[in-house]
Amino acid sequence: MLSLLMLAGFFLLLMLGVPVALSLAAVGFGFGWLGFGSGLFNLLPARLYGVAAGYQWMAIPLFVFMGVMLEKSRLADDLLDVMGHLAGRVRGGMGVGIVLFGVLMGATTGIVGATIVTLGLLTLPTLLKRGYNKSIACGTICASGTLGQIIPPSLILILLSDIMQLSVGTLFAAAVGPGLLLAAMYIIFLLVLGMLKPELMPPLSQDERDAVSRRQLWLRCLKVVVPPILLVVAVLGSIVGGVAAPTEAASMGAVGAILITAGAGRFKWQVLKDVALETAKITAVMMFILLMAQVFALAFRGLQGEELIVKMFEWLPGGLNSDIWFMMALIFVLGFFLEWIEISYIAVPLFLPVLISQGVDPVWLAMLITVNLQSSFLTPPFGWALFYLKGVAPPEVGIKDIYKGVAPFIVLQGCALALVFFYPQIALWLPKAIGW
Repeated sequence: MLSLLMLAGFFLLLMLGVPVALSLAAVGFGFGWLGFGSGLFNLLPARLYGVAAGYQWMAIPLFVFMGVMLEKSRLADDLLDVMGHLAGRVRGGMGVGIVLFGVLMGATTGIVGATIVTLGLLTLPTLLKRGYNKSIACGTICASGTLGQIIPPSLILILLSDIMQLSVGTLFAAAVGPGLLLAAMYIIFLLVLGMLKPELMPPLSQDERDAVSRRQLWLRCLKVVVPPILLVVAVLGSIVGGVAAPTEAASMGAVGAILITAGAGRFKWQVLKDVALETAKITAVMMFILLMAQVFALAFRGLQGEELIVKMFEWLPGGLNSDIWFMMALIFVLGFFLEWIEISYIAVPLFLPVLISQGVDPVWLAMLITVNLQSSFLTPPFGWALFYLKGVAPPEVGIKDIYKGVAPFIVLQGCALALVFFYPQIALWLPKAIGW
C-alpha cells in the first residue's frame, strides 16, 4: 500500500507544479521514513557517493559543452542557410533541409532546446513568407529538433547505459539505425505531402535560386557543413570503433568544437564564459535529478515496490510482447507530463528487471525506449519542443497550429517504434557488424 501511495504522491506533487527532483526527494524520504524509520537511509550516503563519483558521467558536461559551443558560435545559422538552398528547389525541399539540419545538429549538439530555438528563429518566419502552411512548418521544426535525442552522441543513451548497465558504445552504434530511420520517414512524408498538396510547401523562388551561384553554394557547403561532419565522425568513430572511451571522445568533441569556432573567427572569451556557464547549469540540473532519483528508488525498493511491479506484469495477458507494449504505452503516456530524464529514472528501473529476466535483448529494449521517448518532446500539454517553439514563434503562430503540426510526426514516431519492434535488426545490425 505504501509503494502505491508513494507513486500516487509523486504524481500529485508533479501536478501541483513541484520540480521533479524535489518531488522525488520528498516522496522518497517521506514514505521511506513511514515504512522503515531512519534506518533505511543509512545506505543513502554510499549510494549517492557512488553515483556522483561515476566516471561515465564526465561525458555529460563534455558533450553538452560541445553542443553549446557550436550553438553559441552561431555556426548553425550558416549551416541552415546552406542546407535550405541545397534542398529548397523542390516542393517540400525546405522542410527536407530542416530535417537534414536536425540530423547534423543532433549529431553535434544533441540539445533539443537549442536546435528548436535556432530553427524557430531562423526558418519559421522565412517559411511563412514563402507560403508554407503554418502547421506543417511548426511540426517539421519540432520533430527535426528532437532528432538529437536519438542520434548519437545522445544524453538519453548515456543515461540508459548506466540504468541498464550497457556499454555506451554499443548503444551509440545501435541508435544509428533507428535515428536515420526516423529522419528518412520525416523526409519521405514531406516529399509525398509536397507532391500531393504543393500549395502547402512551395519550392524556393527562381530569384532566390539565382541569387547564389552553384559554385558559391558548394564552396559555402565545404566551409560550413564539412567541419561539423568531421567532428561527428571523429567523436562517434572513436567510440564505436573502440579507439576511445565515451569520456575521452567527449573531450575530443569539446576541443574540436572550440577549434571549429576559432576557425570561423567567432571564438571569444565571452563566448567561452557563456558556454561554460550554460554547461554548468544543464549538467547541475541533470545530476540533481539523478541523485534524488536514488532516494526515490531506495525507498520504493525497500517498500517492495519491485514485487508489486512483477505481480502487475503477471496479471497481463499475452506474454512477453504484451509486457513490452505495456511498458511502451506507459512511457508514451508519461511523456504527456514528464521529461525524458524523469521517465528514464522512474519507469525504466521499475520494469527493466522483469523484462530482462524473460530474456529480452537489453540493447533492443533500450532502442525501443529511446524511440518512444522522442514523443515526450512533442505530446501536449507538456511537450517541451512545443514550448520552445512557441517562445520564439511569430505572433500569428498560435499554440493550436503547433499542436496540429506535430500530430503527423507523432504518428510517424509510432510507426518507427513498431518497425524497430518487429524488425530488431534495424537497431542490432551495426553493433553486431562491429563486434560489440
